[in-house]
Amino acid sequence: MSEKSSQLETPAQLDLESGPESASRAAEDGKPVQQENDPNIIDWDGPDDPEKPMNWPKYRKAGIIATVCMLRFVTPLASSMMAAGLVQIEEDFKNAGVMFITFSVSIYIIGFGLGPLALAPLSEVYGRNIIYHIGNIMFTGFTVGCGASPNAGSLFTFRLLSGIVGGVPLTNAGGTISDIVPVNRRGSIMTLFTLCMLVGPVIGPTVGGFLSEAAGWRWIFWLLTIMSGLATLFGLAFLRETYGPVLLERKAARLRKETGNPLLRGKGKIDLPYRQLLFRNLSRPTRMLIYSPVILGVSLYMALVYGVIYLLFTTFSVVFQKTYGFSEGIAGLSYLGTGVGMVIALFSMGWYSDAIHIRLTKKYGTELPEYRLAPLLPGTIALPIGLFIYGWTAQYKVHWIVPIIGTAFVGIATTGSFNTIQIYLVDAYTVHAASALAANSLVRSLAGGLVPLGGPSLYSNLGLGWGNSLLAFLAIFFAIFPLLFYKFGERWRKRYSVSF
Repeated sequence: MSEKSSQLETPAQLDLESGPESASRAAEDGKPVQQENDPNIIDWDGPDDPEKPMNWPKYRKAGIIATVCMLRFVTPLASSMMAAGLVQIEEDFKNAGVMFITFSVSIYIIGFGLGPLALAPLSEVYGRNIIYHIGNIMFTGFTVGCGASPNAGSLFTFRLLSGIVGGVPLTNAGGTISDIVPVNRRGSIMTLFTLCMLVGPVIGPTVGGFLSEAAGWRWIFWLLTIMSGLATLFGLAFLRETYGPVLLERKAARLRKETGNPLLRGKGKIDLPYRQLLFRNLSRPTRMLIYSPVILGVSLYMALVYGVIYLLFTTFSVVFQKTYGFSEGIAGLSYLGTGVGMVIALFSMGWYSDAIHIRLTKKYGTELPEYRLAPLLPGTIALPIGLFIYGWTAQYKVHWIVPIIGTAFVGIATTGSFNTIQIYLVDAYTVHAASALAANSLVRSLAGGLVPLGGPSLYSNLGLGWGNSLLAFLAIFFAIFPLLFYKFGERWRKRYSVSF
C-alpha cells in the first residue's frame, strides 16, 4: 500500500459532538472539507436509496442480525466454559501453579479489551465485514490451539490470542446496528445482542462441567471449535458490508469506471498520509476514553458490574460445592439463577427501552442519547440487593434456592447495565460506535479479568457475607455515574467533545 492513500471519514465524523464545529476543526487540522454542492462527491440517491443499508430488505437485515447474535454468543461462551475443567487441567499440567491455570481463564477476558482497541477502529476504515471474517477465522484456529495445547504456557497463549480476536463481535456489532437499524428500534435489537453476550458465560460452566466429566477438558475446546466453525460459515454466507463511507467509496469507484471521471469520490473521502490516518484511527478509542468524561464514567460503572459478575462466575461452583455439597456437574446449575434474571431483564428492557426513548423525546421535543440511560436506574438498585441476599444467605447456609434468587437480581442488573450503556454509546457516537464500545470494553474487560483473581482472598478474609457486602457498597457508590450522566450527559458531551 502506498504511503499516501485514500481513506474514508465524513466531516461529521471528525467531531460528532460539535456538529457545525467539525468543518472549522477540519480546516485547523489541514484536512480538506468537502462541499455539499461539489458535483464530484458521490452520496446516496436520497434518503430512500435502496443501496443505503438502513433501507435494505428486512430479510437481509435479519440474516445479518442473526449471524452477529450467533457470534456474540459463541465468543463469550468460551470465556467461562473452561472454568468447569480447571481441576482436570491442573492435574494434566502439574508443574503449572494453580494461580497460573486460573489466570488462563481471566486472560481471555483481558483479550476482549485489548483486541477491539485496534480491530474496532479498523472496521471504521476498511469496513465491518472484513474484520468480522478475519476475526472469526482466527478465533476458530486459536480455539483449536487451546484444545491441542501440550502445556500450560501454550494454553495461556492461545487463550489470550482467542480473546483478542473474540472481542470483534462484541464491539463491531454496535457499529453494525447503527448502520442498519433506525434509532427508535435499536433498544430491542441491542437487548437481544446483550442477552446473547451474557447468556454464554452463564450456561458455559454448566455445559463445561458435564462435558469435562464425560469426555475430558479438551472436549470443551473441541465443542467450541465446532460452534465457532459453524458461526464462521454463517458469517461468510449472511454478513454484508454495512459501513456507509466504505459503500459510498465503492459506489464512486464503480462510477469512475463507468464515466471515466477520475475526480469522483465517495462522500467524506479525504487524502491523508496512510500512517497519519492509521494512527488517528487506531488511537481513537484511547482518546475517547481519556478525553470524554462521559465514556470514562459509564466505562467505570461497567467495569464494576463486569468485575462483580465474573468474580461470581469464577466462585459459584466452589461456593455451592463447599456450602451445599453440590457435585461438580450440579454446581454448574447454580449459574442458572443469574440466567433467569438476565431473561427477565431482556423482556423488560426490550419492551420498555424504545418506548421510554420515544416518550421522553415527545415530552421534551428533542431526541437525546441520554434518554437511553433511564432504564438503567432500576439496575443500580438491583445489583446491591442481589449481592446482599446472595452473600448473607450463603454465609448462614439458608436453603440453596435463596442465594440463587439473589443471583437473579444480579443478572437483572447486569443485563440492564450492559444493554442501556451499549445502546447509549451507539446512539451518542453513531458511526464511531465501534470505537466507543472498544473504549468501554477495555476498562470493563480489565476489571473482568483481574477482579476475579482476588475472589478467593476476599471470601477467605471477609467471608461470603461481608465479602459480597463490600461489593454491594461499591455498587451503591458507583451508581452515581449513570445518575449524573442521565442528568448532565448532554452538557458534558458537548463541553468535552472529542476530535475524531
